[in-house]
Amino acid sequence: MLIGYARVSTDGQDLTAQREALKALGVASERVYVDHGLTGTNRERPGLKQALAACRAGDSLVVTKLDRLARSLPDARNIADELTNREVKLNLGGAVYDPTDPVGKLLFNVLAMVAEFETDLIRMRTREGMKIAKAKGRLRGKQPKLSAAQEALLLELYGAGNHTSSELAAIFKVARSTVYRAIERSKGKPMESKTGLEAGNA
Repeated sequence: MLIGYARVSTDGQDLTAQREALKALGVASERVYVDHGLTGTNRERPGLKQALAACRAGDSLVVTKLDRLARSLPDARNIADELTNREVKLNLGGAVYDPTDPVGKLLFNVLAMVAEFETDLIRMRTREGMKIAKAKGRLRGKQPKLSAAQEALLLELYGAGNHTSSELAAIFKVARSTVYRAIERSKGKPMESKTGLEAGNA
């Protein structure tokens, strides 16, 4: 029996091409298990677990490419070893992986290393892109809960002594910790305890 597995990393990607390729390789549509929006570096994938559980001795697990199955060399080896121990064949786009063939084993490891390398490149480019965006001011981190005008008004109300910090938090729809930090910034000294602030506003 042929058991198919397909995966895409993001919700915006489509599985149609992989489904069609698996169908062309002889896998029935009802025997295709999928993971949508999960990376190949995450071994905890429900579709993969179902596909592996569906395999019996003599069956073949079919994927269009090795990087659909795993994006790290250790995971690829572990999955291949598990299948081999259970007498399940691994079909990579029509080529059956033979762990007893030195050349086939070498090719498998090379493919797994390439998949891992591509993942590392993606991560590196993402980090570089974030650095560039931050340098250009596109990434400004977490935005403040209060605008400058709102914080000035909050401090004015606090200084008038007619509202507790809890009341100010409710008025501006923020957490009390936000009120405390605004007061701390205005005083330019370490924040007082919550009890002290409440008492000063009573």
